[in-house]
Amino acid sequence: MSVLVASRIRSQLAYRASFWTDVATSAGVGVIEYVEIYALLSSVPVLGGLDLVQATLVYALANLGFALADLVFGSLDTIPTLLRAGQLEALLVRPLPLMLQLVASDFQLRRLGRAVASVVILAVVVPLADVDWTAGRVYLLLVTPLAGAAIYGALFAAAGGLQFFVVDGAEITNSFVYGGGYAGQVPGSVLLAPLRAFFTFVAPATLTGYLPALVLLGLPGPALLPAWLGWCAPLFAVWAWVLAALAWRGGVRHFTGAGG
Repeated sequence: MSVLVASRIRSQLAYRASFWTDVATSAGVGVIEYVEIYALLSSVPVLGGLDLVQATLVYALANLGFALADLVFGSLDTIPTLLRAGQLEALLVRPLPLMLQLVASDFQLRRLGRAVASVVILAVVVPLADVDWTAGRVYLLLVTPLAGAAIYGALFAAAGGLQFFVVDGAEITNSFVYGGGYAGQVPGSVLLAPLRAFFTFVAPATLTGYLPALVLLGLPGPALLPAWLGWCAPLFAVWAWVLAALAWRGGVRHFTGAGG
């Protein structure tokens, strides 16, 4: 699989101008999404109890996690196309796990641009945030993007597994994958209570930015979201992958072919 990924990277780097244009476009997506939050907080000084710097910290942590997950697992979005075209059977007969083949077959290095943009935003906002740094908080700052990547990766995998049941339901599954990405980038306190509970205990997007940011900032959490849950992001990542594994395994077992 490493050979296949390496070949994909070499082919993308062969056309340097096109590659760097794609990277810049990917980075621009992350910047544009942040501009939406910046514009909102320029008009409303406080959003969900957070000011601009604090909300930016939430955004940067969550978006970095999502960007890393999209880099690795974003190719799972191609499953509906493969199902409709009857091309998935060719992957199933190979002696390699299906998910690894899908990840390696369409690995897009250009998606790294969004992660770079998030790192830049995070590097700018962290010194501005009023954080009482301790060893625990430094650890939390470093581990949160990795836990966030694992959580969002689990959402990609769960969505891919569900595609075997709904076949052409990308819009449905994208609602909690990309919807989860958006929910993680805003203060969880602005979400309605049912959405707050769903994006914490089922698709734990609030653990990718909001709750860890509350711990870093020493702020209390809203109803249903105590701030101490921010320390539990790695545990929620494990929980998310348990659900994703069930969905993926169930979907692959349910698949019987395109009928061709």
